Amino acid sequence: MNKDVEKILVTEEELYSITKKLGEIITNDYAGKKLLVVGVLKGSIYFLTDLTRHIDLPCHIDFIQASSYGESTESSGKVEIIKDIEKDLSGFDVLLVEDILDTGRTLKHICDMLSERNPESIAVVTLLDKPSRRVADIKADYVGVDVPNEFVVGYGLDYNQYYRNLPYIGILKRQVYEKQ
Repeated sequence: MNKDVEKILVTEEELYSITKKLGEIITNDYAGKKLLVVGVLKGSIYFLTDLTRHIDLPCHIDFIQASSYGESTESSGKVEIIKDIEKDLSGFDVLLVEDILDTGRTLKHICDMLSERNPESIAVVTLLDKPSRRVADIKADYVGVDVPNEFVVGYGLDYNQYYRNLPYIGILKRQVYEKQ
């Protein structure tokens, strides 16, 4: 375990089981549809990679990058689109892949923006859900696991761009991110 991690919440083995289960459900739900999987960068990259390995359907993959955190542990509330998707959404069933659904502001902004581009449907799959922090009116259609109101890192989630490469989800020690 990394010295800056207080506790492991989701192990490597549990992550594998979660992505396999969600992939099987999504395969069933999207059979016969034109699926576009859109990863929300940067945090979703590991989850999207493992999830799509378990989706047994032809699918397109694209990415969008948005930010409302910057270098903070709290959302600013202002969502900035840094990289937009490249695909025309007409005819596609869009599945947004998110690492964590926290306040919901960023994801709500992305969903609203993409819904104006004529997709057949938009759904959300999130690895982690933190419903206690939700301020925007949004829910994920597929959830890996609920997590407590702690600052978590690993498997794509970061603090100030570090810890994404941890192979598990862990609670970051407060002294790492609290100002002294």
